[in-house]
Amino acid sequence: MTEIRDKKGVRVAGNAGMTDPAAILDGVDTDSVPDSSRLAGIVTAGELLAAGLSWPRLRALVRRGVLVPVGWGIYARAAPAAKAARGPMGEQALRVAAALAAVGPAAVASHHSAALIHGLDLYGRPAAAVAVTRPPGAGGSRTARPGIRLRIAPLPAGQVTVRREIPVTSVARTAVDLARASSFPAGVAVVDSALHRGTVSDAQLHAVLTTCGRWPGIDQARRVVAFSDALSESVLESISRVAFHDQGLPPPVLQAWVGDRGEVIGRADFLWRAHRTIGEADGAVKYADPSRAVAQLRRDARLRQAGFEVVHFTWDEIVHEPHQVAASIRAAFRRRAAA
Repeated sequence: MTEIRDKKGVRVAGNAGMTDPAAILDGVDTDSVPDSSRLAGIVTAGELLAAGLSWPRLRALVRRGVLVPVGWGIYARAAPAAKAARGPMGEQALRVAAALAAVGPAAVASHHSAALIHGLDLYGRPAAAVAVTRPPGAGGSRTARPGIRLRIAPLPAGQVTVRREIPVTSVARTAVDLARASSFPAGVAVVDSALHRGTVSDAQLHAVLTTCGRWPGIDQARRVVAFSDALSESVLESISRVAFHDQGLPPPVLQAWVGDRGEVIGRADFLWRAHRTIGEADGAVKYADPSRAVAQLRRDARLRQAGFEVVHFTWDEIVHEPHQVAASIRAAFRRRAAA
C-alpha cells in the first residue's frame, strides 16, 4: 500500500496503486493561506487564488474547518475568528472586517458601524448593512455588495484610526457623520455618549466640523454638537433633553446632587433648580432589582419632605408622549410656585 503524508507526517491517503484527491486536499497545510493584517486573518477568495490556491484546495480548507466563510467570497482563519467573535460586538467586528475586505484596502468602517466598534451608544436599532466609506479616486466599484452601504467621501489622515484591527473613522468624525446623517435626537445621543466616555473632546468635534464645513447636513451637526453635554449618561437622558427643548422647557441641570440643610439626599437626573423640581428618567435597569425600587420610593419621599417636586417618566413616555411628560413637569413648577 502506498501512503501519502502531508508535511507534518499525517497520513492523508493510502489505497494501493492509487491516490484519493479529496484525501490529499484534506492534508493541505495552513501555511498555504496567505498572511493578512486583517482581523482574524480575513482574506478574499481573490487573494487566496493569487497566492496559488486552487478552488478545490480552497473548498478543502473550508471543509476541514481551517477557513470559515464570513461573507460572499471572504474567509477567515477559524480559530482567530472564533476568538474575535467572543465578547461584546465580536460578531459585528467580524462583519465589518469582512465588508472592508470586500470593498478594498482604502475603505474604512464609518457611521453606525464605526460607532459600534468604538463602543458608542446609538438611539434606535442600527441599520443592518455595514457602513463603509472610501475616499474618492481609491478605485473599485461604486456599487457595494449586498449588506454593505458604501459612501464616497474624503478621509483625512487625522480622521481615521484603527480599533480591534479594523480601520475606522475617528470618534470625532464618526460622531459628526452620524450627526449629519441621522435625526437630531440620534445625533445628540451619539455625541453625548462620546463626550461622556471621554473618547472625544469639543476641540476634536469642532475640528471635524471645520474640515467638513460644506458637507450635506453639517448645519444640523453644528447644532447637535452645540447641544450635546458630557454629563448625559445614557441615550434615555439624551433624548429626554431633546424632548424638553422641543417642548419649550428650560434646560435642566444634569446629575445634580440635591438635599436639605446640608444633608445630601441623592443625585437627580435632571434638576430645575429655580422651580425645585427634579426629573427622573426611569430605564428598565433602574427597577430590575425590587430593592432599588423601594430605595427610590424612600428617596422620593425624603426629597418631597425637603421641598422638591419629583417627576418620573419612562422611555415610552418621553418617546411617544413627550407633551404629557412636559405637562407633568410644568404642573410640578406650578405646585412649587404656589407652595
